[in-house]
Amino acid sequence: MNQTIRVEWGGQPVKLTWIPTKDMPDPAKVTSVHGICMLRGNVLAVHVDGRGFDIPGGHVEPGETPEEAFHREVLEEGSVRGRAVYIGMMEVSHEENEHFDPNGKYPLVGYQLFYRMDIEECLPFNRENECLARIWVEPEEFRYVIDHALLGLVLEEALKQPAGESGGER
Repeated sequence: MNQTIRVEWGGQPVKLTWIPTKDMPDPAKVTSVHGICMLRGNVLAVHVDGRGFDIPGGHVEPGETPEEAFHREVLEEGSVRGRAVYIGMMEVSHEENEHFDPNGKYPLVGYQLFYRMDIEECLPFNRENECLARIWVEPEEFRYVIDHALLGLVLEEALKQPAGESGGER
């Protein structure tokens, strides 16, 4: 079920809508990739310098597919590898922002893609990128660690995927 919230990013209004789906948006409108990474029933959370705890993710680099970017980001931020399956997207709309710059970095309506990863390899954590720590969070405790109204819905969708049955390519 889709759910929408309104937030402020950089002092400007943004409308976020979680859309659980297997359909992919136009690749030109994908702004970032993120994921719920599971190991023995717990969720990986990374402490991002200056932002606090979050799930791993980041921007798609030129020449990467979204799934390749997701695998790179979770390796860089959480030092993990595994099998991933796409579970849905967050629509990020700046349509209510009267100061939106159409020539800026982001589209008027863009998409953040979300994956579930079943971790198969947990490497030593090295703090080489912007992440200062990684922790393993019980799903029931997730909302107390990561403060984002819609990420609870993303977690719910990820937990619907049976463990060990992620179908993504690696």
